[in-house]
Amino acid sequence: MPKIKIVVFTGAGMSAESGLKTFRDADGLWENYDIMRVASLSGWNKDPNLVQKFYNERRAQLLQVNPNEGHFILAQLETKFQINVITQNVDDLHERAGSLHVTHLHGELLKVRCTNSLNHIFDWKSALHMGHKCFCGAQLRPNIVWFGEDVPLFEVATQITENADILLVVGTSLQVYPAASLLHYTASSTPIYYIDPKPEHIKSKANIHIIKANAVEGLKTFQQILNQLS
Repeated sequence: MPKIKIVVFTGAGMSAESGLKTFRDADGLWENYDIMRVASLSGWNKDPNLVQKFYNERRAQLLQVNPNEGHFILAQLETKFQINVITQNVDDLHERAGSLHVTHLHGELLKVRCTNSLNHIFDWKSALHMGHKCFCGAQLRPNIVWFGEDVPLFEVATQITENADILLVVGTSLQVYPAASLLHYTASSTPIYYIDPKPEHIKSKANIHIIKANAVEGLKTFQQILNQLS
């Protein structure tokens, strides 16, 4: 019997319980930085050293934290279900917890890429500075999808979502597009479970089941629901 296909769409709230600051909270990362100065191509062109500093700080912080219980719950579900994680997060906590099928919509913090080619991508765990070059001679930049840039893996993500038997949304306010539009790629009858401590902005529909909780507690509840279904 084929495994139930569960597509998990995660956002910053998934990683917050590992100690990573989110961008949109009152005390979040944007509080100390102008968004467009550190997360746009124009910001990079104007002051690349500031952009490098910002992502070097994020990279160093990521290497000091670990996956939380929620990450491990998702990885454990792969023993019973076909799990595909689509994440807005640029950390590697899903992978470190053991999830095997992870699509990063907005890039990966522990990778860098060539400024001349989307295809020249390299693993990178140390600080990145101006003067660090690709083998082709071009400057390396963070492998992050900045505001205004195309999302290279969005079409892949839509194809995965279209085949979901269940869609699980964890820790995202669904305010960043095109990522937030993934919910529209499931069939109208596909059950959607939405985990968030403040879900009031989600419109009530017959196929949407809201779990009002943070990521870890919400995933424990979802795990119980799956046990009842199977």
